Amino acid sequence: MVAEDSATRCRTDATMDIKTVQGRFKHEGLSFLTITLPSFGKDFQKSLDQGIVDRNMFQGFSWHAGLPRFLGGFLDRVFDRDTGVLLNDPDIDAILAIRQLSLIYSKIQLPCTPARDAEAMSGYVQCDKEVAENDQRMGPDDYSEFTRMATLLLGSLFSEMDRKIHNLELVPKHGPGATADKLRGNGKYRLSTWTSRLEKYFPSGDYLFPNARYVHEEAVDFLEPGSEMPVRVITVPKTQKTPRIIAIEPTAMQYAQQAVLEGFNDGIAKSFLSDFIGTESQEPNQLLAQQGSLKGDLATLDLSEASDRVSNQLVRALMRRNPELHGAVEACRSRKAEVPGHGVIRLAKFASMGSALCFPVEAMVFLTICFLGIEKELSTRFTSKQQLMKFRGRVRIYGDDIIVPVDFVHSVIDSLEHFGARVGSSKSFWIGRFRESCGKEYYDGFDVSIVKVRSVFPSSRKHASEVISLVSLRNQLYQAGYWGTVRALDIRIEGILKWFPYVADSSSVLGRISFLGYETQRECEKLHSPLVKGWVVSSRLPKDPLSEDRALLKFFLKRGGQPSVDRNHLERAGRPRRVDIKPRWARPF
Repeated sequence: MVAEDSATRCRTDATMDIKTVQGRFKHEGLSFLTITLPSFGKDFQKSLDQGIVDRNMFQGFSWHAGLPRFLGGFLDRVFDRDTGVLLNDPDIDAILAIRQLSLIYSKIQLPCTPARDAEAMSGYVQCDKEVAENDQRMGPDDYSEFTRMATLLLGSLFSEMDRKIHNLELVPKHGPGATADKLRGNGKYRLSTWTSRLEKYFPSGDYLFPNARYVHEEAVDFLEPGSEMPVRVITVPKTQKTPRIIAIEPTAMQYAQQAVLEGFNDGIAKSFLSDFIGTESQEPNQLLAQQGSLKGDLATLDLSEASDRVSNQLVRALMRRNPELHGAVEACRSRKAEVPGHGVIRLAKFASMGSALCFPVEAMVFLTICFLGIEKELSTRFTSKQQLMKFRGRVRIYGDDIIVPVDFVHSVIDSLEHFGARVGSSKSFWIGRFRESCGKEYYDGFDVSIVKVRSVFPSSRKHASEVISLVSLRNQLYQAGYWGTVRALDIRIEGILKWFPYVADSSSVLGRISFLGYETQRECEKLHSPLVKGWVVSSRLPKDPLSEDRALLKFFLKRGGQPSVDRNHLERAGRPRRVDIKPRWARPF
């Protein structure tokens, strides 16, 4: 249906493309949709960037003249069939169609095979070895230059963090996620295990108890460095080709990391660094990517295994001149990891995904390296923030999504790889008019972002998560203009849900979004507001009572002066163990 909608929009025919997908799916299975087709899509994006179709790309697909046969009707509207060269005025709808059809199943959340999981774990261990090897290749001058640039960029932020850590002004908090010691919900406030390394910068008397009255009433189990719990490395679904690897931190480490994270985010937001580092919104990066696609002046770079390739030695050099901050960050960093099939290993990397400090620290490291690369290209040294501010709106980092001027892209890439990063060539763009950053893609200023299937389709209403995903998919496709596909999905959903009303996208009801507005079925007797009947997501937090001093501690750790949104937070807490959908009368907006 998506192929037929796309063909109608592009005034071509997709009959043979549909037959090709049906035939290859029959013989190759789901991997054709989740691995082979996405490879086609990535090659297409690289061809857009290079301005020509390379014969070494699109492996596994037959060719006719200078282009693959598959999706040929769409490709002919983008590239010249005889030469493979990008047309002077390629069809934007055709570019969108090729991306949509090839990448629609690229991020479906299905588990990888055990063999692929094992391969990913081996890759994690090998990556850490490569980080250690790169550390040995680095010389004193490399670290000296890195520290110099970090001081110019981040010195004021780090000095303020030094002061806050020394005065115990940073306030920790517990996150909702899993921990290595398997504490959940309110149970995290009963934390009684601390490390000797943490005690110096985050005294347990100040961080584990509501006030001094309770300090001696309960014992704290202090762990020496050799006895500390390692992070627990696991895989979570990413693509069927390879899983995403994350490291689950111990509760004590995550608790302290959150304090430092909040200090970093507040400091960045209040300084000139907010023009270069994104901490909350991805929109500035997306807008710069759009500008780069239109004007060709900005490059978008993507790093492979970004967090796993940030060396701890590099982070130490980053904060070398700020002893309090350096000591605190080092204290709440886990040094060891338990990797399935490989036992416990000592980490050369700073941290993996899962650490609260992974995201901000890697952004600061990459920003420092980018400006070193710019210096190298200019054959000069920056000595003031005024010189750096000239690059406002031209250099920006959001995690591992990097935007730099095209004029400096090669020297920046050289610097990144010199310091151990690995630039992903398939997702980095600077030659043509295609750009990608923070989940948005653009060609020549036009948004060519696509809709992706995230979950298998449900067979009954009992599969609540799949139903929620299917309704979301339907509404995204509607907003993207795939009318025929939406009609087919409506029939499918109506066969599962008894009620499927028209609602606004802000409604709690699982309903269909329409540009024509929402429907009203009756009026609330008490509030006189419109209501519709539909299915509403329902989840119940697990029982987890908290009282006395631990409840008082939770109160003191609460942000803001308002009462907690959930009045039952001392009785139930944590993540719901299951999600359900139930019929309700609710507002359609």
